[in-house]
Amino acid sequence: MYKHFTGSYILTVAGLSAAYFWGEHVKNGSGLICVFIAAILAVLEVSLSFDNAVVNAMKLEKMSDVWRHRFLTWGIAIAVFGMRFLFPILVVSIFAKTDMFTVANIALTDSQKYANYLHQTHAPIVTFGGMFLIMLFLYYFFNHEKNVHWIKFIEAPLAHLDHIRGIEIIISLFILLLLQYVIPAQLKMPVIISGIAGIITFLLIDGLSHFLERHEQISLAKCGTNAIQCTGLVSFIYLEMIDASFSLDGVLGAFALSSDVVIITIGLAIGAMFVRSLTLMLVETKTLTKFIYLEHGAHWAIGALAVIMLITTVKEIPEVVTGLIGLVFISAALIASVVHNKKEKCKEM
Repeated sequence: MYKHFTGSYILTVAGLSAAYFWGEHVKNGSGLICVFIAAILAVLEVSLSFDNAVVNAMKLEKMSDVWRHRFLTWGIAIAVFGMRFLFPILVVSIFAKTDMFTVANIALTDSQKYANYLHQTHAPIVTFGGMFLIMLFLYYFFNHEKNVHWIKFIEAPLAHLDHIRGIEIIISLFILLLLQYVIPAQLKMPVIISGIAGIITFLLIDGLSHFLERHEQISLAKCGTNAIQCTGLVSFIYLEMIDASFSLDGVLGAFALSSDVVIITIGLAIGAMFVRSLTLMLVETKTLTKFIYLEHGAHWAIGALAVIMLITTVKEIPEVVTGLIGLVFISAALIASVVHNKKEKCKEM
């Protein structure tokens, strides 16, 4: 077990050390406070993203060892600097109509002003992530070929809804339409554009991923190893987009603890690394096979997180609520899996 977390431990030591020296650089005597905040942010990131680890593990099981390694190395760089630092800067740049270099300078030198900018773009950011996760939730449960159900009286009827072509898109667009009735007038257009972008992004990546997986054997015969490389690349991008959607709420919520973007990035980076290590552990120990309802619980947590993200466009919800809801679903699914396994053993005896 510990071997899976070696990289996480190393990053934790390096990250907390960097947080200390950065804190001392910004204000003499504040190093330990910055270490404490970074540690809290790391724990918060892990608590909010356990369901993310389960979903990632489902996809990672089908990927080669090479792409699993890239997920842990390239992926962590993208997750930290891409989604937790550059992406918010890009969004602020677009809505503030300012170039990214200026926004990055503001983030590093005037954290309060940057936090204010980010607060103003909160609704479009979480709408993009929320709609992406809504699509992920619906596509998982709207599947008539899925014969394992956890909450059977709900999941069994949902499974047959995929006979209605495009039902996931219809429901998602309807939710986005309802959102327009509560969103302030000045945010209506940015929110609807972000929401549609989230839906399209999911359809594009998921569709391309399925296409490559379905045609992998044929492509392998014609193109050799390039087919596997293409499939692994799309799956990698798919995982990064899922991670991005999960991270949006955490990035925005982190500013409730600190307005220093460097400390926030360090704390969330440590948490993201632990989530990736946890993902690899779930894959290599075959945990999802041993606990059959775990992925169901993760997807219910995803649905809850998506709804919460959309609600936060008009009403603030504490991060602890989001984390606890996800933890409740995962814990309940884990317990249900253990009970199921015990029943199966009793039948065999």
